[in-house]
Amino acid sequence: MAAVFLAIGALGLLVLLVSLFVGELGDLGIGDVDTDGPFSVPAVAALLGGIGFGGAAATSLLPETLPDGVEALLALAVGLAVAVPLAWGAVRLSRALKDMPTSPTLTRHHLVGAQGVVVSAVPSPGFGEVRLTLAGQQLKFSARSDAPLPAGTPVYVVDTLSETAVEVVSTAPQNLPGGESP
Repeated sequence: MAAVFLAIGALGLLVLLVSLFVGELGDLGIGDVDTDGPFSVPAVAALLGGIGFGGAAATSLLPETLPDGVEALLALAVGLAVAVPLAWGAVRLSRALKDMPTSPTLTRHHLVGAQGVVVSAVPSPGFGEVRLTLAGQQLKFSARSDAPLPAGTPVYVVDTLSETAVEVVSTAPQNLPGGESP
């Protein structure tokens, strides 16, 4: 009896492994299955695994004096008691992972407005290097400016020239007439 339940549990694991490597059944053209509900592959795998392994554990713990029919029914009841919460958890987890918010992929257009600092001087006609902070990361880009900028100058990106080059302006405070700073 335990071998039958272990085989059912192994079938559940096999279904889960196939879904990990092959994909959802709906992706294979098998039919219009609810890939986000009680008939999703993770839910079916959890249900089969819970019935199989829960039933196998129950058969090993039940007394051997029980008739086979009663033992099978009790093992099935224990397997279902284990399987239903597992399947519910699999559905909840797969929904949470499917609906998880993600940030969009950053493109060169996200660079406009980024702030940073010059790390290699930027000559007036030519390129230097700047370190920009973008989405919490510090990235290095080639930079061009209308005015020469020495290393250490804080900058602001006004345009993107390519995926790896930007046009910047200085954000350093300028001296006011009379030698006063703002």
